[in-house]
Amino acid sequence: MTNALILSGGGARAAYQVGVLKALRELLPARIHTPFPIICGTSAGAINTLALAGRAGDFASQASQLEAIWRSLRAERIYRTDTWGVLRNSLRLLATLVGDPGKGRHPVALLDNSPLRALLADYIRFREIDEAIASRRLKAVAVTAMSYSTGQSITFFQGEHENWKRARRMGLRTGLGLDHLMASSAIPTIFPPVRIGDHYYGDGALRQLKPLSSALHLGASRLFVVGVSDNPARSTFDEKVFHAPTLAQMIGHMLNSAFIDSIESDLETLRAINRTTTGLSPAQREALGIDDLKPVDFLCITPSEGINSLAEEYLHELPRSVRTFLRFTGATARGGGTSAASYLLFEPGFIGRLIDLGHGDTLRQAARIKAFFSLDESTTGGERATAV
Repeated sequence: MTNALILSGGGARAAYQVGVLKALRELLPARIHTPFPIICGTSAGAINTLALAGRAGDFASQASQLEAIWRSLRAERIYRTDTWGVLRNSLRLLATLVGDPGKGRHPVALLDNSPLRALLADYIRFREIDEAIASRRLKAVAVTAMSYSTGQSITFFQGEHENWKRARRMGLRTGLGLDHLMASSAIPTIFPPVRIGDHYYGDGALRQLKPLSSALHLGASRLFVVGVSDNPARSTFDEKVFHAPTLAQMIGHMLNSAFIDSIESDLETLRAINRTTTGLSPAQREALGIDDLKPVDFLCITPSEGINSLAEEYLHELPRSVRTFLRFTGATARGGGTSAASYLLFEPGFIGRLIDLGHGDTLRQAARIKAFFSLDESTTGGERATAV
């Protein structure tokens, strides 16, 4: 059995994943040096993926270092927050809408994330990934980006596996570097796209129709998925709306559809196929043409509290320049746009709250998690699904 860790995107929301990893560090015995031989991430999840793989030591040490770096973050370490920097980028983006976009030498976006590049260049040791793959401590590490040229979802991976190609998605074996990471985390319009070779790439959550498939292509037989959804079970159709949607509210829903909806939809597909195939004999499976599909056990951890509601409590932590910009777009509690703001809330209070939430949510599932990591022919710790 080969475990894979799948970390979805979500900007600052990815701090929740750090809390989950912290709890796993406490729950798993020290003898498990590498609980996830395959690690796949998208967007901010890609940052956590390479932050784990790109540090020396065992999983416990890597998770501890990851928590420390997240708890030290402020928005200015991720993107420029000075008034001139925010205003200049906004004007450049506006100019491309009313002028000739082909005249620009550099890709534009609302925010300049050059501080993030400097932070990651200092923290991640790509040599450690090379050594982990070479020594077989890791089987594969993967990050996903979207090509603005072709619209395809491209998974860049390092490991001893063959390239693959499916409808609108493909996997390319390569040596991972900083550009792959910056491309995967380039939230559309917010952070600038990144050039790799002859193409520009943006956030991997865009056009990622099957976010679980990369891990399966890389040889995973069990999936540990960490999402950052806003707990949709809390929402009801009866909620009253007293205003038209603001720009930030619309942007928030678009971001959610990219970062959250696809992974939830993919999990639903796995469950549905599992219900369909469970109990079928090998002969029946062959007759239906599904004999090549293999069962996959998975466990998914998602927030028990609404992240949007939590973000409302910490909007005041954002730098004044960013708060002003967000206020103009309606990214306030009253404007219904806190979902968009939550992606940019790289501030200690919000990050710490999400880490603690992920930690608590995971500890409450300790029994399932322990069973998941000790699976045999008669024990299932997660949910049984079928690969697609």
